[in-house]
Amino acid sequence: MKTTIAKWLAGCALCVTAVCSVPAWAADESSAATTAPAASSAAVAAPASSAAASAAAPAAAPAATTAAAPSSAPAAAPAAAPTPNKGDTSWMMVSTMLVILMTIPGLALFYGGLVRSKNMLSILLQVFVIFAVIIVLWCIYGYSLAFTENTRFIGGFDRLFLNGIWDPVKATFSTAATFSKGVVLPEFVYVAFQATFAAITCGLIIGAFAERARFAAVLLFVVLWFTFAYLPIAHMVWFWPGPDGIKDAGTLASETAKGGFLWQKGALDFAGGTVVHINAAVAGLVGAVLIGKRVGYGRESMAPHSLTMTMIGASLLWVGWFGFNAGSALEAGDVAALAFINTLLATATATLSWLFGEWLFKGKPSMLGGASGAVAGLVAITPACGFVGPMGALAIGLLAGLLCLWGVNGLKSLIGADDSLDVFGVHGVGGILGALLTGVFASPALGGQGIFDYVTNAMSKDAYSIGGQVWIQAQAIGTTILWSAVVSVVAYKLVDLTVGLRVPEEEEREGLDITSHGESAYHA
Repeated sequence: MKTTIAKWLAGCALCVTAVCSVPAWAADESSAATTAPAASSAAVAAPASSAAASAAAPAAAPAATTAAAPSSAPAAAPAAAPTPNKGDTSWMMVSTMLVILMTIPGLALFYGGLVRSKNMLSILLQVFVIFAVIIVLWCIYGYSLAFTENTRFIGGFDRLFLNGIWDPVKATFSTAATFSKGVVLPEFVYVAFQATFAAITCGLIIGAFAERARFAAVLLFVVLWFTFAYLPIAHMVWFWPGPDGIKDAGTLASETAKGGFLWQKGALDFAGGTVVHINAAVAGLVGAVLIGKRVGYGRESMAPHSLTMTMIGASLLWVGWFGFNAGSALEAGDVAALAFINTLLATATATLSWLFGEWLFKGKPSMLGGASGAVAGLVAITPACGFVGPMGALAIGLLAGLLCLWGVNGLKSLIGADDSLDVFGVHGVGGILGALLTGVFASPALGGQGIFDYVTNAMSKDAYSIGGQVWIQAQAIGTTILWSAVVSVVAYKLVDLTVGLRVPEEEEREGLDITSHGESAYHA
């Protein structure tokens, strides 16, 4: 019965997609002109009373110039619209490919090595197919709901089916705003970049309930969670109309009012501490609780079957994360360089702090500890990488390694859930720590970037309040936890009612590779 319902749901979804696509295609053929919506960036927000803090100063960005007209001549024509810089565009395309590398094969191999050999292919396939599903949904409706103007909590349908990015009448492509006035990207590049963020976020979740969930349940949950949790949080944290409309205090207020709920509050999240890591970690933890513990958990050995694969996956994650973090600057400039060095330093520091902490408390350093420490550092520096100085990144990495070590041992025991691959212990704890410390180390007094004022096109002269910014960060964390938890509970319950969340015990004991997919990762 559940299988029949699932087939009907899939069939209805395809029909709805086909019907909805007709007006979108028609609009593409008949539109006379299009205007690119102001696109947000996966980067930073600033206090609404100042300007959005962020990227390189406009002085470093190319600006459109016009020759002075003679005094007797008529008024000068409006300045030409900015055009994308080929260097920035190339950097963003490379960054997009690096984030893809993080997911397939990076995350897939990292997770795959941590499960038992009988479940290796199930994890690889889940990550691989989730990536494909989310890319498709992102281009159909996800991008539009996350990055177009509508309400403070969700975008609109202006870019449904990516409609309006190509203007067939003018033969032009629309552009997306960056953090510098007069600097833009091809909007399709921005669409692709943000698509990879959505895909890896959904992929992270499955580590919490690995080795026991139905494949159909995983896919159906991901679709629901992506739609009702990821997209609203991405809009709330990252959407704003861009800097080009800011001319004075009045336009600063009006442009900020168009942004997402947490953007308006001034939450700082350069590359996804709240949107990606905390969001996914909460969903994973809820799943681990509702699905239940693995058969034999606490009584049988569930050691990783291949730390070699895990080390390869962690290394690919580290390399790909430079696109994730430095790419979130949206330009190949100073802020991208800052995010790059911070990502390198914080990750190395966290690797060492976790390893030596483990060595001190457990007696031996381990490869699993080194790989886990690296991921903890990557997670914690993500929201901060474009705001803090290198020594701030070092401090964040040092604390992240130690706190996440406690997260996968002490906190995990306190919670009592079978979070199979420690998604909450690393991504939840690390994401919360990094988001809070962003508010601390973004202070210019501690080597941070402070706040950029787009009215004066200079760093804000207002005093930076660490306490005030940390409070804003805490509100963003709390909003993300609450939103993701509520959506996750509802989504898991709906999935359980339709296709069922968990495989039967005998299938779990035999392994999901054979029972769910009819193949094995290894042969004798």
